[in-house]
Formats: sequence, C-alpha cells, structure tokens
Amino acid sequence: MLVKSQVKYIQSLRHKKFRDAEGVFVAEGPKLVQELLLSSNTALLNGFATRDWLTENETLLQDKNAFAEAGIPELERISFLASPASVLAIFRKPVFPDLVKPSGITLLLDNIQDPGNLGTIIRTADWFGIKRIVCSPDTADLFNPKVVQSTMGSIVRVEVQYQDLMEYLKAHPAIPSFAAVLDGETLSGPIRISEAIILIGNESRGLRQDLSILASNRIRIPGTGSADSLNAAVAAGIILFLIQKN
Repeated sequence: MLVKSQVKYIQSLRHKKFRDAEGVFVAEGPKLVQELLLSSNTALLNGFATRDWLTENETLLQDKNAFAEAGIPELERISFLASPASVLAIFRKPVFPDLVKPSGITLLLDNIQDPGNLGTIIRTADWFGIKRIVCSPDTADLFNPKVVQSTMGSIVRVEVQYQDLMEYLKAHPAIPSFAAVLDGETLSGPIRISEAIILIGNESRGLRQDLSILASNRIRIPGTGSADSLNAAVAAGIILFLIQKN
C-alpha cells in the first residue's frame, strides 16, 4: 500500500528541479519498464505495480523487494498519464560512456519545445542507430514524463546532452553539417557519409539563423502539397532516412 510520503515524493518528480536533485526519472507502462529493467546503464530504485503485472514479470525482477503491489486506484494517485498503467517505476538517470569526440551521425536539436516531439525524435534516432543527440539548453527536458513515455525505452540507448549548439559546431568544423531549413537545397536522394551533424530547429520558428549559417550544407525536404512546414519529429525521421552512416 502506498503511504502519503511516497505519493508526495512521486508527485514531486513531475517537476524538473526535483528530478535533477534526486538524479532520477519516472517510467510508466509494461513495455517501457521492462526495457529499462533489462538495460545495463540505468538502475531501478523502486516501483509499484498491479498483482497481475508482478506475477507476469516475476522472472524479470532481480530485486523483488524493490516493487510494491498497488491497485489501479493507488496507481491513479501517482500516475502522470491520463489513464494509469499497470506499473510505475523510478529509475536512476542513465549513464553513458564518455565519448571523446563525435562519431557517426549526431543530431543537434535547437529549442524543441514539445516533449512528445523530443521523445519521438529520440526513438527515431535509435531506430537509425544514432547514438548521440545534442540539445540546446532551451529544449524540453529529457526526463519530462511525456518525453520518457514517447521514447519507449530509447532513452537508455541514445545519449542526450544539453549544451551551446554554436559552440558545438565551432568545435567540430571538419565534420559536415546539414541544417534543415525551408530555403535550402532539396534533399533528393540518399547520402552515405561516415560522419555528419544534422540540425533540426524549433517546431514553429525553425533553426536560428546564426546556427543555420554555420552549417556547411543547408537542406530542405521536398514536398508537393500545401502545408508550409513539417513536424520536427517527422522531418528528423525523413532526413535520417536520407542521410545515413556508411
């Protein structure tokens, strides 16, 4: 049974300052929690689940004492979802190996505000084998519950950093960079390249001009309809399909 202090603590993790202070994040749902339990770069602190979920996943739970049984009404009190899932767990933030320099393809995200977009971009990057994403400091928080949910487990496979994007580009001038803009050169065919930096801008305003002019290539996705732009996550997926590592 959940006690009042547990409810209060979990509810506090809705806010970034408390997640940062504790170094944790919240995950909900059977598939997401199962993937995180199998990951080697995060650690379970504790969790709450229905009796059915605990029975079905008994072999997965190395530390059975870390999970407490909870009914749906109790899960409703702590869930960040519109409808509670059968399991909610608190994990340590993932730890990635320290890469000295970029390798392969790196995504740079400028001021992506929608948590669902950020989570979808991370999941899409994982699909295409991208290992690192660098976000501007004003991009949505990686551990926002909506971001975590949208990644569907990719949050522990793709390293996400926050830093000044202009400084990042200036620090790696030898790596070809591709800025997604509306007035760029049409990206008409697959590009195979050993290293690349791909820049995706804000959902409504696109890339900041001071960033786009630093890129060695300005590209656009061709379209035949009347929409004036693409969703940022959709654009990222198309570009990653067309620009891939050799």
